[in-house]
Amino acid sequence: MTSDLTVSGLSQIESAPDYRSELQTFEQGLMSFIAQHGLPTQNVLVAVPERLRVFDNVVGVLDQLSTVHKERSIYVSKFIAAAASGLFDSALNYLWDETIHELRKRVAKYDLEYFFDLAVANPDKRKRLKSEDDLVQLDDSELIRGASAMGLVSDLGFKHLDYIRYMRNWASAAHPNQSQITGLQLISWFETCVREVITLPETSAATQIKALLSNVKTHALDKAAAQQVSCFFVDLTQDQCNNLFAGLFGIYINGASLPLAQDNVRLLAPLLWPYVSDPARASIGVKYGQFLANNDADKAKSAREFIDGVGAASYIPDAVRAAEIGTALEELLGAHRGFNNFYIEPSFASRLESLIGDKGSIPPTIVERYVEGLVDVYLTNGHGVAWQAEPVYQRLLARLDSTQALLAVLSFRKVHISSKLQFALAQEKFREIVTIAKNKVTSPQGIEIINTVETYKAPVEFLRGETKVMEKVGAITKSLGF
Repeated sequence: MTSDLTVSGLSQIESAPDYRSELQTFEQGLMSFIAQHGLPTQNVLVAVPERLRVFDNVVGVLDQLSTVHKERSIYVSKFIAAAASGLFDSALNYLWDETIHELRKRVAKYDLEYFFDLAVANPDKRKRLKSEDDLVQLDDSELIRGASAMGLVSDLGFKHLDYIRYMRNWASAAHPNQSQITGLQLISWFETCVREVITLPETSAATQIKALLSNVKTHALDKAAAQQVSCFFVDLTQDQCNNLFAGLFGIYINGASLPLAQDNVRLLAPLLWPYVSDPARASIGVKYGQFLANNDADKAKSAREFIDGVGAASYIPDAVRAAEIGTALEELLGAHRGFNNFYIEPSFASRLESLIGDKGSIPPTIVERYVEGLVDVYLTNGHGVAWQAEPVYQRLLARLDSTQALLAVLSFRKVHISSKLQFALAQEKFREIVTIAKNKVTSPQGIEIINTVETYKAPVEFLRGETKVMEKVGAITKSLGF
């Protein structure tokens, strides 16, 4: 049985008075064929009214795309075809494919070394990534986190994309499920991907950083030119300063960098140093320790030169154990964010616990990173608990001291933690962390902020947007030295 329904033009679909009946006719014929062969026919296709909701709104979203982009958007065509067929789970998969495809293209136009340094914290994985072809080796979570850190995706855009990624993993055809997606949800996600990735203009700061990193590699600077270049550092946000610093560090330790590029970094890095946060400063010390632990002599030598050049010797870890903890933490987070995390996560959790020890002694340079990582994995992936790993996390949380427990509560200030808190399971786990911290924290400021979190009426994911709360958080973290 054939149908006259084609996606030859949305205007033609809109003008067809019997569009609903054509969809129903097509569905009846298809279900009849499936039934004849003894296959299930229930809960296979989304109801026609839901499909019509997509087509009632899809033109407005498509109008936001340029003609040039439409001509190359094969996944958008598949998205519309799947939506028309009533296969919303497949449609969501195609939408995510289009988003990731476009994001990779945007990243490829930028400085790839800089991007890989921001997106991939695991040094073993990082050193295998060199070209545009290697972008496919990144998990989707790494890609959008790196794009967010680089300024190609806004904080709000990251939060929305993180949610769509979650739905793609657990409610699309990418994973066995029986989830129901509505037409309005599908069209809303389509518009989010178009606005936050596909048509989002590059910010002026991102353009400046891109140009700077390119020039650093190709044009020699003298002291006067470096001073002139550094004038725009004061206009960058804290995150942008931290990320640019990471980019300069990556250029310096890259064995393929020309001597000219390293000379330029020696001039620029000390000028950027005053604008870099303490956690970002500490991170280069931890990376130096990781190079030593991994016996990567060339990168360890370059990292030490960079550290000496900016006067960061005090940020070198007290012991190599800090580097080992950092490596174990990144491996655990990588397992946690990947597929099959329920099966592979426990072994990485046990490895981390063995490094922490019974006393829970954490080198000062890695405390904040460790606590945030521990909170991240304890909040789950939003879908389910890694049961064999959870007891390990509970033991590690119990070993936190008063300051570390307070940092765990304050972790909602981080965009990736706040994004996780949009999921009900993560909210439940965060409340457990607050309960643990309440029995440890003794400072008046700490008790006050815990009470604020406990009595907050709106979903906890919105705490990060509360100005007065964040002012208190800023004061507390500053007093703690973070």
